[in-house]
Amino acid sequence: MIVAFSVTPLGVGEDVGEYVADAVRVVRESGLPNRTDAMFTSVEGEWDEVMDVVRRAVAAVEQRAPRVSLVLKADIRPGVTDGLTSKVETVERYLGE
Repeated sequence: MIVAFSVTPLGVGEDVGEYVADAVRVVRESGLPNRTDAMFTSVEGEWDEVMDVVRRAVAAVEQRAPRVSLVLKADIRPGVTDGLTSKVETVERYLGE
């Protein structure tokens, strides 16, 4: 399973990078395959472990923000591993043709 999610602190002003870094730190310390871009952090693993990471990332932001917004998109495909890499490689292969 791959989950792309975004955690946004509300009520803390416009500069939220420090808060988002708290969430991303949780993801990176989880040891699960992950990627962060300008809009989302994607994490790959089994349902329970991925959802636990998302829960803990939200909790990290919640500790310092009065309100938190969570956007989540999941690709649930049993038996597939390394989707974070293989999906991008497939697109890049087609772009190279």
